[in-house]
Amino acid sequence: MPRLCVDRFTVTRKVDRLAVTGMIDRFTVTSRIIAVLLSYTLLVTPVWAAPSSSLGTVVYAYRAHVGAAQTSVGATVFSGDRLSTDQSGSVQVRAGAARLLLSSASIATLSQEDAIPAATLTLGSATFSTANSNAFALHVASAVIRPNTNQPTIGRVTVLNPKELIVKSTHGSLSIAVDDDVREIPEGAAYRIVLDPNAADPQGPRGAGTKGYGGSPMKAAKSRFVWFAVAATAVVTVFAFTEVFESPARP
Repeated sequence: MPRLCVDRFTVTRKVDRLAVTGMIDRFTVTSRIIAVLLSYTLLVTPVWAAPSSSLGTVVYAYRAHVGAAQTSVGATVFSGDRLSTDQSGSVQVRAGAARLLLSSASIATLSQEDAIPAATLTLGSATFSTANSNAFALHVASAVIRPNTNQPTIGRVTVLNPKELIVKSTHGSLSIAVDDDVREIPEGAAYRIVLDPNAADPQGPRGAGTKGYGGSPMKAAKSRFVWFAVAATAVVTVFAFTEVFESPARP
């Protein structure tokens, strides 16, 4: 029988070649996996890191703050921002087809509800103007005040205490709602709202730009609040209401 002669050097080279080929294949697969992961990361990271869209822009500011920092004209505000003014300060924000003016010694927190700008007033007074019924909503405790129609509307709200407020419609009519109790405030009318229907007749507001009362409190069958008609005096502000009814794209 013939003997098979094998060159040890030849066998060693072939084994080394196979080992190197295996390493190259594994490196290629690993590189492809890393490339896929990097591509996915590049696609996903901007979504995670994208900042929330702005709610509006400060168009007037005097002794006013966003959070703890003093604000100025041109500053961008976001949902969740807390606006406040000093004793002699004021701040005005443009948000789409609405404007919000905080008077002196006032506090409000901005928010967004189904893409509609909103704010919660916790102290002081706020005046808002809108171009349509879905432009803005103002919260005070459990009450929500908003435009009642798609006509240009101007309303003013003053917080007296956590359960009492004054609501006045300067132009157009307003809607005030507490849960399922919804009522209309016609143009030129003003009401003192008491959010506790079982409360005793409260004392008259002082320093809220109102005079006297008009008749007995008005109360619905399923009342969530009671209201008292008040004779409101005209409120003069530097708020440029007419500008809000123009195109929001205007600088």
